[in-house]
Amino acid sequence: MPASGLSILIPVYNYDVRPLVEALRQQADALEWAVEILCWDDASLPEFQNINAPLGQLPGVTYRLMPENLGRSRIRNRLAEAARYDYLLFMDGDSEVTRADYLEQYQSHCTPGRLLYGGRIYQPEPPESPRLRFHWHYGRSREVQRAETRQKQPYHSFMTNNFLIPKALFAPIQFDERLLQYGHEDTLFGLELQRRGIPILHLDNPLIHAGLEPAETFLRKSEQAIENLVFLYQEGSLRETRLLRAYERLDAWKAARPARYLLDQVRPLLKQHLLYANTPNLRAFDLYKLGVLLHYLCN
Repeated sequence: MPASGLSILIPVYNYDVRPLVEALRQQADALEWAVEILCWDDASLPEFQNINAPLGQLPGVTYRLMPENLGRSRIRNRLAEAARYDYLLFMDGDSEVTRADYLEQYQSHCTPGRLLYGGRIYQPEPPESPRLRFHWHYGRSREVQRAETRQKQPYHSFMTNNFLIPKALFAPIQFDERLLQYGHEDTLFGLELQRRGIPILHLDNPLIHAGLEPAETFLRKSEQAIENLVFLYQEGSLRETRLLRAYERLDAWKAARPARYLLDQVRPLLKQHLLYANTPNLRAFDLYKLGVLLHYLCN
């Protein structure tokens, strides 16, 4: 049996997590819980390994370097297996704490039978670099929601950046390790929670997503997510996403192949807009993703 307390699990990849860990350590000292912080580096570049390695010298912190990149699902599962305590708090390494009572909020709401999701926010001002504004604009427009709104569709609104779950609930589910690249591991996990009837309580206890990516990287990861989506759709694991519903409507109308042809023609123009516009049109992004999906499903 795991001991009573909180294990904070942070996968690290090419990011300086020292400020995040220090903020968490300061709050942990005020909790009645026993707290450990596990920072596992998923084969970052040497410069980031050197930056973060001293974390292993801090009391209550374990820093471990993976010999190879495990990917988003596998490293989270390995962190959970290594955790000593009965509550697991997962967070992304490129996060920033916004509330002085962030850990206390989780502790005050946790119970053995449900998951808590705190949310995600972005800095209010756009980044100085134009290359980062696409990611910032998308996140602010599509990912930021108050807890009251998220609770209306609790499983659909779940993301893996900031959630607390009892270890006993997580162990039989885990993240699907077949997904080796970015995308939809949170969607699949949320659906499994729903299938098992595990309730989610949404809180206004967000972390800032500080690790904005250049437009080229953000677009490439979006394409990888669609590759995962196609894999899960074709094997029958996942059907309920907005993008898949759009495809199925087109397919029912016998319009999927014509739409693919049209979007193949305009996709280079859409990509140029998304990469270089100061404020990219998110409808154009939706069309771009639909074109990528149709490219895979309409061979």
